[in-house]
Amino acid sequence: MFNFELGQALPRNSIIHPNNLPLRDKNIIWLYLFLAATIADMTFLISGDVENRFFSKPLILLGLILYFYRSTRAITSTILIKSILAALIFSWIGDILLLWEQLFIFGLGSFLMAHICYIIGFKLAQDVPYRLGQMNFVKAFFFNLPIYIAASLTFYLINPSLGSLKIPVILYILVIVGMVATARDRFKKSSPASFWQVFIGAVFFFISDGIIAISRFYQNFPESGVLIMGTYATAQLLIVMGIRSYLVQRKLGG
Repeated sequence: MFNFELGQALPRNSIIHPNNLPLRDKNIIWLYLFLAATIADMTFLISGDVENRFFSKPLILLGLILYFYRSTRAITSTILIKSILAALIFSWIGDILLLWEQLFIFGLGSFLMAHICYIIGFKLAQDVPYRLGQMNFVKAFFFNLPIYIAASLTFYLINPSLGSLKIPVILYILVIVGMVATARDRFKKSSPASFWQVFIGAVFFFISDGIIAISRFYQNFPESGVLIMGTYATAQLLIVMGIRSYLVQRKLGG
């Protein structure tokens, strides 16, 4: 049975060393890049300036990737950091691919990989080691029921228009539901700050993808683009800051 032990992925002595994860954030400039690119991209969306989005959209996740990488560069060898970085990089690739309508299926695949990486990262970023045999599946089902209902309703609305994309979309829905459920499962297994940032971020990611699905396969509406990017950028930022909160907590806790 596979055991997600924190110690296997995040050595204790690599966390508490004073130089490993500086509490004073000197890399905030990359968050400014993230924020500026997000505002610019949403401005282009509102004005209908599609061409300039080829410059603004790739910069959004690039700023966040650089921020997270430089903030955790002393412990990048750990599985936790690698999984979160991989999730961000796959998301960045997906952002670029989705700029072309004909590459939608490839963008979908890239984001699917991002969610898998987030699932791994969320399992590792908790104080209580994860063991499959100790999981209460009935309790987890009822806790996650709102997520299942929202996903089922979305699929019900978009199903008639999926065509050949039905199987990939079903697979994607299952994985993103797993990502949100994994984020929720961190309750009382990490600090409240880390849990709520990651969980709310995962929910926003789910909402963003739901809007994409509804606007593409059910009924498009003028505000969809702004809502998609607004919830998406917020989601990625909250997840990154939630994981960072977990790392800071581990450092302070010794």
